[in-house]
Amino acid sequence: MLERIKASLPSLAPAEQRVARLVLHDPRAFASLPVTELAERAHVSKPTVVRFCRSVGYDGLADFKLKLAGSVNEGVPFVHRAVDDDDKPGDIVVKVIDNAVSALLKYRNAAASHAIERAIDALANACRNGRKIEFYGVGNSGIVAQDAQHKFFRLGVHATASSDGHVQLMSATMLSAGDCAVIISNSGRSRDLIDVAEIAHRKGATVVVITCSGSPLARNAQQPGHVLLVADHPEDFDRYSPMVSRLLHLMIIDILTTGVALRLGSEGLRPMLAEIKKNLRTRRYATET
Repeated sequence: MLERIKASLPSLAPAEQRVARLVLHDPRAFASLPVTELAERAHVSKPTVVRFCRSVGYDGLADFKLKLAGSVNEGVPFVHRAVDDDDKPGDIVVKVIDNAVSALLKYRNAAASHAIERAIDALANACRNGRKIEFYGVGNSGIVAQDAQHKFFRLGVHATASSDGHVQLMSATMLSAGDCAVIISNSGRSRDLIDVAEIAHRKGATVVVITCSGSPLARNAQQPGHVLLVADHPEDFDRYSPMVSRLLHLMIIDILTTGVALRLGSEGLRPMLAEIKKNLRTRRYATET
């Protein structure tokens, strides 16, 4: 609903645009305030507020506020944004999966392929030249960094992951030109990761940043020597457990791993991967019948 209002802004009259911006600025407040106060805040007349609601496809203010309240439902704080306290298991299954699928599809449509290509190029070059690839994350993002290290390790490259702030600083200090530092952060506000990104950049490494747009980490990644992979999602990192963000970050790592594997070619990599699979099969205790 909010995306539709944002897209309709250019087609609205100037006074109705002020109402639309009021909605976008604080949709929860808009859904609860009386029309008199809404008109005062938007500096328009009360009929203009109603006219705006009809212009964006609703029957009137009451219908608009009802739909808006449902659209900006807060869910269960610190648990999940898409569920309610009284949801049954079947409802939870549908809501959690639909929320994740929606975020993944939105990323697919918004992903900047040129940035992904630059990240794959930098990582593939580091692999070919025997340079280091370091994955950095803290908390939940530290687990994603470990997953990334595991995937790149299977490609036969020098890849490590660290989530301890002191180890990260030491590791970044030992980087040099040709190496890659991959910074993974949901909020983009971790002081440790911002420091690590600055040190890695100063040492000449290419810094690949996976985070949300507009964050301090993302802003720093606008300078040369960085590759910013934006992973925006509707999850408020101050209010909910990181679920959708983790899935997005894991998916981006899968994209990078697949791209690098294709760049490295099939001459030596695929036989090695086949041998790894063969050796792993010997560790299985359950026999197939």
